[in-house]
Amino acid sequence: MPDNDAPGASNAARSSRRRRRKNVAGGRTHSHQVVVSPEEELALRRRADALGVTIPRLLVESALTPSVQTLPERRANASALLSAMGLLGAVSRNINQIAKATNASGEVSEDLTATLAAVRRIGDRMNQHAEDLMR
Repeated sequence: MPDNDAPGASNAARSSRRRRRKNVAGGRTHSHQVVVSPEEELALRRRADALGVTIPRLLVESALTPSVQTLPERRANASALLSAMGLLGAVSRNINQIAKATNASGEVSEDLTATLAAVRRIGDRMNQHAEDLMR
């Protein structure tokens, strides 16, 4: 097994293991001190270790990632997703009733088109909120 820390080891192998951020020209001239509780320290340490980065790197990248949502935004998206799931449950019961009537009579109900359109709209809403939560 080759020693990746040996002189001449590939930069790609080293950078894939890198916990710290890349160096920048001129260095970093600003620093910030953050005081946290023991519980927050433990949570930060666990998250940083799980991601294989340092706590400072975790904090900087978390703060500067444009897709990060605030807690109220995540809660609103989760609430909307749960609401859409409830609507989908109601629509699925409606589809079941339409299917039973169709099977009994052999005729397709007028409600079927509207109900399927509602399913598509709710599915689209659920997908959007799920994507928002994943950001």
